[in-house]
Amino acid sequence: MGVFNCPITLENMDGSRSLEIEAMADTGASYTIVPARQLRELGVSPIDKVVLVTADGRPIECDIGEALATVNGRRIPTLVVFGDDNARALLGAYTLEGLRLAVDPAQRRLVPATTAWA
Repeated sequence: MGVFNCPITLENMDGSRSLEIEAMADTGASYTIVPARQLRELGVSPIDKVVLVTADGRPIECDIGEALATVNGRRIPTLVVFGDDNARALLGAYTLEGLRLAVDPAQRRLVPATTAWA
């Protein structure tokens, strides 16, 4: 697991509004989590719900939506979780894999991912 901060730009799906945030890249987090207030201000609407397990083992149900994410010049549509308004933004594995980025824990940075042909 690797954890460090990195800049991420999120846009609503039509690209009319954007938000630049500093997110903690966390390969242990499944999804990108952003404070709900920021997602609402961006114009992201919930499309479904997902059950996540907190660090202390509690399951919680959260809204999820779709946004465009740009990191290191790579841009993709991705799922985003509506987190607590006071929560720190997390850049999770689902978004990292979609962006084809991997964590270099020694250098504390994101690098282009290599994929096995299996």
